[in-house]
Amino acid sequence: MAEKATFADDAMPLMGGLYSAALRMTRNAADAEDLVQETYLKAFRAYERFEVGTNLKAWMYRILTNTYINAYRKKQRRPDESDIDDVEDLYLYRRIGGAQGAVLGRSAEDELMDLFGEDEIKVALEDLPDHYRMPIILADVEGFAYKEIAEILDVPIGTVMSRLHRGRKQLQKRLHGFAEENRLLPDPEPAAVGIDPGAS
Repeated sequence: MAEKATFADDAMPLMGGLYSAALRMTRNAADAEDLVQETYLKAFRAYERFEVGTNLKAWMYRILTNTYINAYRKKQRRPDESDIDDVEDLYLYRRIGGAQGAVLGRSAEDELMDLFGEDEIKVALEDLPDHYRMPIILADVEGFAYKEIAEILDVPIGTVMSRLHRGRKQLQKRLHGFAEENRLLPDPEPAAVGIDPGAS
């Protein structure tokens, strides 16, 4: 059991990361601040039930996520402004190709991601449904493992893996469509026909 007297020392270092995640969830600075404030209030009230030695970061993110799902998502409101300027971690979306891309070197997805600026990636991510966007934020931006994401979202690991796979595919598809519309894709190289490599 944790002691409330240590809550500030234990939990306050996590505030920056929680605010960044809240901003990506709510897409609005004022709502993100409210979400973080409510998260800390709930966490403080429940801190005596937190088991010392377990993952405090995952526990705090679970409270943040549940608070968002239960309050903000029910509003079904789209903020007038989208001020997610905090996109320092967007380079992680270059991992959309997954493990296969890492093994093979630069994947087609990596090449595709190089065509976009942060704004296009941010908009494509924001347009994803919450059940895909949330696992991507937790995995690719916040760096949580599948097991931790399953605990935070209170779903089976298989569901996390499925939603991540489908969410990344949707993100890739949206960006590919944007690239086609704006003629950002390179022209396919013409096939070399009838060339004799031994000819001088």
